[in-house]
Amino acid sequence: MPTQTAPTTAPLRQPAAVPAWQPASLALLSAALLWAGWPVHAAPLALLLLVGWVPYLRMEQLLVRSGSSGWRVFRYTYLTLVLWNAFTTWWVSYSTLGGGIAAVVLNALLMCLPTMAFYHTKRLAGPVLGYLSLPIYWIAFEQLHLHWDLTWPWLTLGNGFAEANQWVQWYEYTGFLGGSLWIWVTNLLVFRAWFGGAKTVAPWSSGPERWRWTAPVLAVVVPMSISLSIGRNYQEKGKVAEVLVIQPNVDPYNEKFSGNPNFIPYDQQLTRLLTLTEQNLTPQTRLVLWPETSLEEHYFEDAFDANPKIQRLRQWLGQHPGVELITGYTGVLRYAGEATPTVRYRDDIGWYDVFNAAVFLPGPTGAPTFYHKSRLVPGVEKIPPALTKIISHIDLGGTVGSYGSQDERTVFRSAQDTALRVAPLICYESIYGDFTAEYVRNGATLLGIITNDGWWSDSPGHLQHIQYATLRAIETRRDVARSANTGISGFIDQKGQRVSSTDWWLQTARRYPVHLNTEETFYVRHGELLGPLMQILTGLLLAWTIVAAVRRRGASQAPIVDKAAY
Repeated sequence: MPTQTAPTTAPLRQPAAVPAWQPASLALLSAALLWAGWPVHAAPLALLLLVGWVPYLRMEQLLVRSGSSGWRVFRYTYLTLVLWNAFTTWWVSYSTLGGGIAAVVLNALLMCLPTMAFYHTKRLAGPVLGYLSLPIYWIAFEQLHLHWDLTWPWLTLGNGFAEANQWVQWYEYTGFLGGSLWIWVTNLLVFRAWFGGAKTVAPWSSGPERWRWTAPVLAVVVPMSISLSIGRNYQEKGKVAEVLVIQPNVDPYNEKFSGNPNFIPYDQQLTRLLTLTEQNLTPQTRLVLWPETSLEEHYFEDAFDANPKIQRLRQWLGQHPGVELITGYTGVLRYAGEATPTVRYRDDIGWYDVFNAAVFLPGPTGAPTFYHKSRLVPGVEKIPPALTKIISHIDLGGTVGSYGSQDERTVFRSAQDTALRVAPLICYESIYGDFTAEYVRNGATLLGIITNDGWWSDSPGHLQHIQYATLRAIETRRDVARSANTGISGFIDQKGQRVSSTDWWLQTARRYPVHLNTEETFYVRHGELLGPLMQILTGLLLAWTIVAAVRRRGASQAPIVDKAAY
């Protein structure tokens, strides 16, 4: 009887390991492309945003194919994100080195939430659902980042087209999150065309495989064409009014505040503002904007007109009939008890809140209208309530706690011209699209931005800041009047074009006849739709992924291996 031999099985081929330099290089390339495409660089470079995530996607694909652990994928994902944050927002460290480092390190860590959710979804539910989940998770995260205590949406992807805003005139329908969706969809299509089949197909390839590039080309060309058509056909709307913006150029590190080495007394700062205004006023001027914290001393709002400096302003307005003024100030509001989560207490004052605020003075006698800045800078103007309670009993040598804020969007309404209704946006608030749209729903016909960009020195910070305002103009189809203590002051029209602006670090002013549009865009009427939709889809996707993971574990099945991109 012949001897039977056991069948032999060929050993499983182990996936080739990825050398450390390869994912590190792809992480660096992705961060560099995203940085190069960001505003302040030449507008055509914004095209790089549409391919900037491709190296990251290739890196994640190679790591998964090689059998790398989730921890290794996380490390290189974080490297990509921290490099992009550092390249793009390093200038925050001019204000505070610790704050700048924290903004880069922590924001990159938060960005790992959507990217690692994508990795796990792809691993458990397969590549098709995995790649589809990435833009959903990312935009859901951006929506969250617009509304919670740690809000820092400076790198919201849709803001990346601020320098090339002629390509995104359709923001009047989608808002800036529509730009985030465009970036992700195009990146995924490019990645699929290049690395999604059995072999790599570069854009310059010939033969039948080149047709794989049809979808990504259309994803770039169609939205641009629609935008250019909208821009060509759009005309400025609304009654015209002359507005004057002042740039006093008081150095915030050396001159602005008491205790600075070259402190300019507050009376002299006020004189500078009045002199600049007087020198640039015309008989047609209807509104003057002064920057954030132009009036820096604490002003008690229940005795506002009793303040000698306010009396001086009222007297000046009496000498110029028909002129109205918006200025930034530091406000104090007293309460009978613990009225708000940010309330403070002092024996000589009682219970009170401090505000970074704006006030509208309609003339020599009209009642002032106050607005309290509501989107506060985390860690600088706002400390999460839980942390405030922890440190409230510690003597830090200064004030502990957050500035106060308000829930509603106050619109400053002219007493001289019913068409002139101004949205007072203070500094950081102008990077929020849905927030700005609330003012317009409340009747604003002009966006008035007051800011102090001198904290960031001569860096990309003040340039990015004014460019983001061009997107708010498109989303709402409102002219923008911008007054910066130091930075860039000027005007933006309803198509997002800077029509008049100052240089940086100059004591100067600008005057322009703005249009006061009363029509509402689709985005203003309906609000942010993409962000909430993506958050709903995120909940469903995460639930599906968890169920898939439980079923797979119960069936003792291995996770799906990503052998191809799609």
